[in-house]
Amino acid sequence: MKPSETKQGALKYELLLLAVSLLWGTTFAAQQIGMENGLGPMTFNALRFSLGALCLVPVLFWIKPKKAPQNEHSFPWMGSVLCGLFLFGAAGFQQVGLLYTSCANGGFITGFYILFVPVIGFFIGQKAPRALWVGVAVCLVGLYFLSVTDSFTIGKGDAMMLICAALWAGQIQLVDRVTHHAEPIAIACVQFTACALLSTLASFIFESPNTEQIHGSWGAIVYAGVFSVAIAFTLQVVCQKRCPPAPAAVIMSFEAVFAALTGYILLEQHLSPRAIFGCALCFAGLLIVQLWPPHKASRS
Repeated sequence: MKPSETKQGALKYELLLLAVSLLWGTTFAAQQIGMENGLGPMTFNALRFSLGALCLVPVLFWIKPKKAPQNEHSFPWMGSVLCGLFLFGAAGFQQVGLLYTSCANGGFITGFYILFVPVIGFFIGQKAPRALWVGVAVCLVGLYFLSVTDSFTIGKGDAMMLICAALWAGQIQLVDRVTHHAEPIAIACVQFTACALLSTLASFIFESPNTEQIHGSWGAIVYAGVFSVAIAFTLQVVCQKRCPPAPAAVIMSFEAVFAALTGYILLEQHLSPRAIFGCALCFAGLLIVQLWPPHKASRS
């Protein structure tokens, strides 16, 4: 394959990941709107991930005849379910956190997974460049200005978003490992189903869902289920089969920008100058991780 063809193929998947970040970023507003009628966060997640899984069922039947038969035992069931477990945790903390913070804050702090992904990689044997630690330091300062109040306490919602970012990083690393062993669409469907089942169980334990709340939030549920889950999360799995986790995380982190813009346009959520400065530092830290010139490997 020619180098130009390789670059064109990589560019295609990078653009698709940028589309993923756009869909995820605009979904922050839908997630907040969906809970305005009293619908619980776990119920919202249960419905949107169930809808996302259902949307993939006809796709699975369509692609099955086009693929060569696979050994049934080769499918990474455990890995796909584990991806669903991390997805449940990340989506749960994010959804609950949006009850206590804005779309902009939620989007920018969720974007910290761009830092957590290489940190996790470091502990599993991947070398961490110097830029990682510089980027972490800059982002921590940005987080202080963005989330820590004058009384030196971090907002409840922002703390949940930070946990969410760590769980997203785990999900990204897991997806990178399992996508090389099976059809990405099937892996996405399994993780959506696992997340939906866990969210449903949590909704019945901690919430009291009713049809009136669901009816009042159906628009946000459909948008989040179809565009954020069925399309965006599936594209993530497909693209990560061909893109390493760290560069993929960089592109997907642009959801923070789209989240802030959507919150400003649809929900009139304004940022204070202090928060804007914090966002700028966070974004600078994210860019440092990727734009810092790497050191040349020393010869043995």
